[in-house]
Amino acid sequence: MRTVSLLTMLSASLASVKTQAPTPITDPASFVLPFIGTTNGGHVFPGATLPHGMVKVGMDTDSPGNQAGYDANSTFNATGFSQLHDTGTGGAISLSNFKLWAFSNCTSFEDCPTSLESRKALRKVLPDGSPDDFASPGYFSTNLSTGIRVELTSTRRTAIHRYTFPEGTVQPRMVVDITNDGPRTSTNPVMTLDPATARVVGGAQFAASFGPGRYTAFTCVDFAGEGFELGQPTEFGTWLGNFPVQGQTDINQLYFGFIDELGALFTFPPAPDGTPTVILARAGVSFISSEQACANAEEEIPDFDFNRVQTENRATWNELLGRVQVDTANVSTETIQLFYSAIYRTHISPADYTGENPRWNSTEPYYDSYYCNWDTYRTLYSFMALHDPVTFSRIVRGMIDIQKHEGWLPECRGATVMQFIQGGSNGDPILGEFFVKFSDQAAALNVSADDLYTALLADAELQPPNWNLQGRQADAWKQFNYIPQDMFDAGGANTKQVSRTLEHAFGDFAISQVAKILGKTDDAAKYSQRANNSFNVWNPDVSVPGTPSVAGMMQPRFKNGTFNFTDPRHCSIHDPEMATCFLNAANRDGFYESSPIVYSQYVPHDTAQLLQLQGGKDSFVSRLDFIFNQSYFDVTDEPSMQIPFMYHYANLPGKSTQKSRQVIAESFNTSVSGLPGNDDSGAMASYTAFYLAGLYPLPATRQMLLSSPFFRSISFFNPLYNSTTTIKANGFEGNPADGTGGKVFVQNVTVNGELYKSNCFLDWDVFVNGSVVELALTDDPNVTCGSGDESLPPSLSTGGYS
Repeated sequence: MRTVSLLTMLSASLASVKTQAPTPITDPASFVLPFIGTTNGGHVFPGATLPHGMVKVGMDTDSPGNQAGYDANSTFNATGFSQLHDTGTGGAISLSNFKLWAFSNCTSFEDCPTSLESRKALRKVLPDGSPDDFASPGYFSTNLSTGIRVELTSTRRTAIHRYTFPEGTVQPRMVVDITNDGPRTSTNPVMTLDPATARVVGGAQFAASFGPGRYTAFTCVDFAGEGFELGQPTEFGTWLGNFPVQGQTDINQLYFGFIDELGALFTFPPAPDGTPTVILARAGVSFISSEQACANAEEEIPDFDFNRVQTENRATWNELLGRVQVDTANVSTETIQLFYSAIYRTHISPADYTGENPRWNSTEPYYDSYYCNWDTYRTLYSFMALHDPVTFSRIVRGMIDIQKHEGWLPECRGATVMQFIQGGSNGDPILGEFFVKFSDQAAALNVSADDLYTALLADAELQPPNWNLQGRQADAWKQFNYIPQDMFDAGGANTKQVSRTLEHAFGDFAISQVAKILGKTDDAAKYSQRANNSFNVWNPDVSVPGTPSVAGMMQPRFKNGTFNFTDPRHCSIHDPEMATCFLNAANRDGFYESSPIVYSQYVPHDTAQLLQLQGGKDSFVSRLDFIFNQSYFDVTDEPSMQIPFMYHYANLPGKSTQKSRQVIAESFNTSVSGLPGNDDSGAMASYTAFYLAGLYPLPATRQMLLSSPFFRSISFFNPLYNSTTTIKANGFEGNPADGTGGKVFVQNVTVNGELYKSNCFLDWDVFVNGSVVELALTDDPNVTCGSGDESLPPSLSTGGYS
């Protein structure tokens, strides 16, 4: 009797556990590890910022070439704490403007080593050899070897620093560095200081990181004591290079144009006996004027309350991150950290510069740090669509406004100036992604459908005077329906002809989908036809040397229609010439940052037709296997992103699941070197987040490719729809450490209790309506998309996207 009772109770208890909803994660910021990817070329910014904040305040180190300024290797010195950064990009070091620094032990004012090289200091080192740095969303701290502790937090356009000096400091001093940006490019500096209040206002002109332009930035720095009245400085002055000059208030009194380092230096009274000396520094930033920088600071942090700013910053991150919830049962903490850290990094760039555009007056939002759309259009905005459509809409409005004033959509942009285009006009699929998913809500989000379409047509039809910086080589595109290798226009460098052809075709596909929604039937047909231009650079007679079975390649083509030849191995690890295909005006090989083998898989809007060109299902699968087995798949770069999921189109989703999980297991982790390459302004972060969610996007469509998540369940709350979509992985038993095998393969799918039409993709309506998607998992990798061709992911040639 007792035994029966216990069994009954246990059964009821287990049933309760089985049906009980997972406990919501209320502090997802606690799972974010900002130091992921801060070494090994990840170039991740680990400092303090709001989601898409203009100000990104963080530590700069003397690590050569670290684009975001910071390096987690403790052997590198700290050189200052600057207010502006990019994250995860290549190119030259960008921004890192207006560094602050503290001294606790200069023997005199004039002896303070103010220059960048002289003042730098190591950080304290922890027992494991890492520097004594800490970061979480909206907060950064470090303990320097000088005994000074530095803490940072921010609002959108203002940073606040907290400097805690060692006990016994008699003359705490603060440095404001006006000129030392990351690449040391300043010209035309201006700066004045107020000896009574210690306010510093100034600015300079600096070089763009990835292009020919220059920008002007301004700052306004104020100081206050924490826990005591700081009072006016006991000493003040300016400095040039390594030479402070006491009593000077204007750098023009000293600057003769041949020393590129200058700023302000103050000595403050210490805190009263028994009170730690803690000095707060508030740094407002503007691209308009130093007066506006001061106004930004006074508006956003009027009270110098560091703790309030940090608390509000973290709350903002928690609200945003918390829109995506996962069940933490039977999953490692590292997986949860990897996931939320990836989501976090998708919201660092682009940056909200609204109100800070010096180039024209507008009431529209203005976003910057598109570095570059070529990196981010594949995955970043599609992930944003799932949980942050309002920010997405503001970014789209800003892009449209740029087109109105500059003629074409932005492609690569930093600190308000145009930078070099990497590929096609990749703002097109970004606008297409927004409108295809949110056309019904566009007006309510203040996105004009007419203006959006006009912006798309400008890219598609009008050739700019300099298509190295914006737009397309549109005249050649329209004349030949591909970019010829021997077509030289005055407006840009004739490079990347094949990869630009493929990207322009995808851009035109995106335009066709927008035209279809707007009822522009003729335009929809026109741009759908131009989407087929991808196949105009397909040469069936080229194969991989030594592997004749891998036949047919995207290849450069001349104006007369004949093909040139680029070795399919070019720009891969097997390239006999070891070429990189990075941005170089002298390159005539036809491809950008990846091999012909990889680019020959890039027709995302019509993979079904590509499959046929590659010899049918078996040959297509064999080619994909070859790409992985021979290491042509390049996890470090965007052109390879979709390849693990391409088995879906051959009705082998189990192989997609296997490959995508192996990519995560082999190439991504939570260490400081946990990224295989640049994070590329959140491109790799959003890619990681999608793989962990068991999804992969098809931009400018209403479909998401489907696999299994790394969690028992995952939910997306979309505030625009006020709906939550939950994907449940029934039978989930955890994730194999090496990504191989396990009960992770999708056998069938139901949506709201009804058997779904495909095991390989979900329509966007599933997310609009707020659905419960249930995946029946198996350990058998030989699963299929379902029965019938309609279960396969859509392609243009099979009537998809209708």
